[in-house]
Amino acid sequence: MAVLIGVDAHKRTHTLVAVDEVGRKLAERTVQATSEGHLNAVQWAGQWSDVSFAVEDCRHMTRRLEQDLIKMGFRVIRVHTRFMATARRSGRQPGKSDPIDALAVAHAALREPDLPVAALDGPSRQVKLLFDHRHDLILERTKVINRLRWHVHELDPQLTIPPRGLRSYSTMDSVAAHLEGFSGTVARIADDLLARCRELTRQVNQLERELRDLVRILAPSLLAIPGCGVLSAAAIIGETATASRFRSKDAYARFTGTAPIPVWSGNNVKVRLNRGGNRTLNHALHTIAVTQARGSGRGKTYYDGLTARGKTRKEALRLLRRRLSDVVLRALLADERTRTQPATNTGQEAA
Repeated sequence: MAVLIGVDAHKRTHTLVAVDEVGRKLAERTVQATSEGHLNAVQWAGQWSDVSFAVEDCRHMTRRLEQDLIKMGFRVIRVHTRFMATARRSGRQPGKSDPIDALAVAHAALREPDLPVAALDGPSRQVKLLFDHRHDLILERTKVINRLRWHVHELDPQLTIPPRGLRSYSTMDSVAAHLEGFSGTVARIADDLLARCRELTRQVNQLERELRDLVRILAPSLLAIPGCGVLSAAAIIGETATASRFRSKDAYARFTGTAPIPVWSGNNVKVRLNRGGNRTLNHALHTIAVTQARGSGRGKTYYDGLTARGKTRKEALRLLRRRLSDVVLRALLADERTRTQPATNTGQEAA
């Protein structure tokens, strides 16, 4: 009998609920969120022969559990939180508890056949960590710049700083030289904020250089797509994780949020914009689509053909994004095959 174990993960404990093929609850167990607790969960699951796990997609909360289960040979399905919430609302048992949530995770995994499957951490994990860290530093720098502008305005209302000028070292040097003529608490705070802004800019630029070196090695085919820069490629690699875990281009399009949602009844077929999916991936594809629409090549030709047939600019960009989703998936798969091919050839030569 095939058994699916839904997991409701927390910092201290994990609650597991086992269900059969039709979603009937078989048993439940709570273990510690440690490697020893994960081993206890595997030993408990050993009472069934064919077992898979489904976890709510809370990456940092469930990453150690996912890695331990995969290393022990189990298939781990990631369930988006919105699916779990829907399953819980439609359940027969009212309320909210760890066993109810774990059961909802299992039911959502049974109902949705195209959910992503977790894989062992690879180079894409490093890209995602660096990309997210760079994004956090940019947000912090924006806060620092906003505070700095208010203090500079208080010191000298006539000093004009370009809208994005404080991202460049030359503008920072100019502002620092101007602040040397002021004294007092406000001037000291402005100097501290300017120094912090300079340090954050240095870190952001360093992270971008690291990402450039990683992406050039991991995804040369992805970078070859017109309009795909280093940061867009890094976002795609980090959020996709492993392209081979998607069973088809349509499943990947649903993941990226580029697949339209059907909203029709009868003979009049209609679709609407998909506002779900991975928004970071969707934004990266949108950036590539806008760049291609403004440039030249096959993307520009496709975009112009759509607008010539009466499509609006937004509609044409959405259709171009959907086509780019397939192009990006093919490039990712090609790069993954290239990375694994040398290892395969080496093993054959050694044999």
